[in-house]
Amino acid sequence: MNYNETSIRVRYGETDQMGVVYHGNYATYFEVGRTEWLREFGLSYRGMEADGIMLPVVSLSINYKNSARYDDVLKVKTTLKKMPTASIEFEYELRNESGVLLATGSTILAFIDVYKNRPTRCPKYLLDKLRNYSL
Repeated sequence: MNYNETSIRVRYGETDQMGVVYHGNYATYFEVGRTEWLREFGLSYRGMEADGIMLPVVSLSINYKNSARYDDVLKVKTTLKKMPTASIEFEYELRNESGVLLATGSTILAFIDVYKNRPTRCPKYLLDKLRNYSL
């Protein structure tokens, strides 16, 4: 597995009066893709937080290509950019059901030890799960 694809239907509240998705919602779509990517490895934010690891976003980039619209079914393709160290980097492609590219983007999230409130290395259990991941 070198990526995860997740489907999302655009809800009315995510759009303006013309039925176009508000630009800030694209970050949320990327978050859904990232969360499902983690689930593919049997991981969750909740589980990592229970282990004392937080993953705040420290960088977000979005390039808008076309508009998503109300009731579109979107596909978020989430790909790990490189093996994690003290941070983890993802790339995204967002397409509508016709395959039209709507946006691309990337995020960097830092591994934070909640007890020390300091950056830390990627947990060994995540690295072990990624060992056979082809980049």
